[in-house]
Amino acid sequence: MNSIPQIVSHEEPRVFNLAEAQELFSLVRNISQTAFEELVPIRKQLETMIPSNPQLPAMERRYEAIVKRWVSKMERLGLLVKGLWVVNFDTGDGYLCWKYPELKLSHYHDYSQSFSDRRPLEEIIEELDPDWA
Repeated sequence: MNSIPQIVSHEEPRVFNLAEAQELFSLVRNISQTAFEELVPIRKQLETMIPSNPQLPAMERRYEAIVKRWVSKMERLGLLVKGLWVVNFDTGDGYLCWKYPELKLSHYHDYSQSFSDRRPLEEIIEELDPDWA
């Protein structure tokens, strides 16, 4: 099914079922990969710059602009950004969570847990048989 991704306002939370999240995932991954790759040369330059380098503030602004653009795109797709390259798809009872460069959307944690508590998606489906799966 090739549908156009739903774009939402920043204030409007979006609830996904597994099929919707998986359908959107390749776009999320591609946007993230592009932003990550855009930052590689900037990150390398920043690592070698001394603090007194007059180009440092401009490089930091470029880095920040790329990250902010990525965050904005993720939020407009209805995702919750939980850190750099970490996004959550809200299922209504928890989150399908993903971190770049993972190849699949394959982990879950409930609202009371964090990224470090996430569990493999297949375990959750087998154990809980959630409505969103």
